[in-house]
Amino acid sequence: MTKTTDTQAFRPLAKARLLCAGAALAIVAGAAFSASAQTPETATDVGEVVVTAAHYVPEKDTSATKMQTALIETPQSVTVISRDQIDLLDWQNLSQAARYTAGIVGENYGSDTRYDWLTLRGFAPVEYIDGLQAPVGSVSTSGFDLYGAQEVDILKGPSSVLYGLAPPGGIVNVVTRRPEDKFGGSAMVEYGSYDSTQVAGDVTGAINDMVSLRLTTMDRGGGTQADGVNDQRFYIAPAATIHMDPKTDLTLLSYYQWDNDKGDGVGFLPAAGVYSNNPVIGKLSPSFNAGDYGYDDFARRQYGIGYDFKHDFGGDLTFEQNLKYFYDNTRQNDIYGAGLATTTTNGPGLRPYLNPLTGVQETSGGLPLYSDYTTLDRNSFPFKEEIGSFNVDSRISDRFETGAVTQTVLLGVDYRHYTLESAFGFASATPLDLAAPNHNLVGIISPPYSFTDAAVVQDQVGLYGQDQIKYDHWVLTLGGRQDWLNETSAGQGINNSEFTYRAGLNYVFHSGLAPYIAYSTSYQPTAGTTATGAAFVPTKGDQVEAGLKFEPKFVPHGVKIFATAAVYDLVQHNVVEADPTIADPFGQAQLGKVEVKGVELEAVARIYERFTLNASYAHTESKVMDPGAATTQLTLTPKDQASLFADYTFQDGPVAGLGGGAGVRYVGANYGDSANQWKDPSYTLVDAVLHYDYRHWGIKLAASNLLDHIYIAQCSSESDCFYGLRRNITATLTRKF
Repeated sequence: MTKTTDTQAFRPLAKARLLCAGAALAIVAGAAFSASAQTPETATDVGEVVVTAAHYVPEKDTSATKMQTALIETPQSVTVISRDQIDLLDWQNLSQAARYTAGIVGENYGSDTRYDWLTLRGFAPVEYIDGLQAPVGSVSTSGFDLYGAQEVDILKGPSSVLYGLAPPGGIVNVVTRRPEDKFGGSAMVEYGSYDSTQVAGDVTGAINDMVSLRLTTMDRGGGTQADGVNDQRFYIAPAATIHMDPKTDLTLLSYYQWDNDKGDGVGFLPAAGVYSNNPVIGKLSPSFNAGDYGYDDFARRQYGIGYDFKHDFGGDLTFEQNLKYFYDNTRQNDIYGAGLATTTTNGPGLRPYLNPLTGVQETSGGLPLYSDYTTLDRNSFPFKEEIGSFNVDSRISDRFETGAVTQTVLLGVDYRHYTLESAFGFASATPLDLAAPNHNLVGIISPPYSFTDAAVVQDQVGLYGQDQIKYDHWVLTLGGRQDWLNETSAGQGINNSEFTYRAGLNYVFHSGLAPYIAYSTSYQPTAGTTATGAAFVPTKGDQVEAGLKFEPKFVPHGVKIFATAAVYDLVQHNVVEADPTIADPFGQAQLGKVEVKGVELEAVARIYERFTLNASYAHTESKVMDPGAATTQLTLTPKDQASLFADYTFQDGPVAGLGGGAGVRYVGANYGDSANQWKDPSYTLVDAVLHYDYRHWGIKLAASNLLDHIYIAQCSSESDCFYGLRRNITATLTRKF
């Protein structure tokens, strides 16, 4: 593995990224204005109607079956968030893209821009990029920028049958933009709240009969909700498709992303001041930063390079292979809040320290605690992480007809070699005076990397098969997968092998209504050992799901609707919990079990290129069952959540091309800690967008949390509270070509 460099090594990239962005955008802009006589890529005349979001409503998906399969024939809850949906509401990350999706909650750490914090059916989903697991380590998502995405596929429930090790709640797959033979693209500039700016461009087209190219690039910078933060990101993704012959395509894919987030203490505010009133200073502002503006520094560079290959042997026999090498190098220096300072000795300026939940004075060693309520203890946490991951997935499929029965068979094998090296330091830092904070201390010395996590090396091989059998209106999907995992960690070798499977049945009526039922399983390795030194076995999940999918076939051509309703019962086994049979408070055993039951409703519609609708509702019941302890609920899993967004665009008269929309999102109360002591209140947010398109030009004003509602994203202890995102407004000018 390449030797890790320190944070300073990232900074020369700031100058290089500006040069790259300028050159790339010059190419994009030049292409845009030289193509003024051509039809825009995303605008197609249909009579008097201009189609600006032809793919707003999804019809097919490849992630859930690794084949082009109609969504109404897929025996799994799948949400496909198209590029058109992403553009309309100006979403920039996965957390934002999940806002109008049932069963998933994002933005769990407020204004943190480093990663996408998601909870899907009670569990943190693992992120995939182009069907291959992203370079994830301590966090299950990579922070990949959404400008590089063509669509986002959210697979709900166990998905190990095709993807191997994965949590039972599901996975998220980001499909990157691909070269197209038809020339097109866009260039855009954006300005928004907190003095944020973005320039971006995307251009694609054929340079001859054999080769098509695509270049996507973006440069973003500015502040965030937190005071004193400067957040920078650069992204570039060259791609090429080579039509090697009429039956063979090779698509070369790559991306590079650079992030630098300076001055962000990433939350960790005291509960007395967020969850409850602070008797001295009242409530802290949602923009309050508990870190140090000059010292706190998060820097990351990541890239992926590989290809997608497809060959048609004739008939229906095809071979596909996608391969990618991922790399991620992250460095962080962070000073963050560690709770209000307390003492057992009373004195001038001190007052009894009351528990923010109960209002009762807290004690330590039987002695009452006192606090001045203005001194915030802080910790210093330097962290570094380096990830390398080689992934290849090869599969062959064929279609057979036997009388009235049609079978599409898929056989595949995938391999993943993954390495992770990480280390961190920890020490107390200079406290912060909440009444008169000094965010620019001089001469801060980072604690050494005293805690070096053992290098992790994983080799995973998966052999899988799937058979989709169609007879009349019936669609039966059967799948199975055998995984072998060899892992070395802390010098200890662990070998796991696991079989997962899925069986699902759909019945597709002529009307487009399709009831289905499915059973699926999952597995995920678990780090650690029992009190006797035996390695933990993987956690396992199983789920029963039934539902209805509706894609009406009787509506006019200009009306596109897709709706789903699902009920499920999901159980995770072998959950690691405290071992009640031994005296060691740190001893662990795999005794726990988690059950999640839920109902999810979701709909998306686009009607005559005028009216757009997204709607969702989810009710989730979760239980964590630990022997010898009270049953609790999963963290960050609200019982109820709902959303509704509607947009209308005028197509005639003097205001043709003018449109606007509004949405409302409700997230119910949920617990921030596993003991279920900290219950975060419910909240309701309003979004809005106003847009105008004229020929090749578009202008848009988008606002999230329009009413600037102040709410708590999460509180998990007296020292760990995070405000939710406040109002954010962006203005965007786009030139399509």
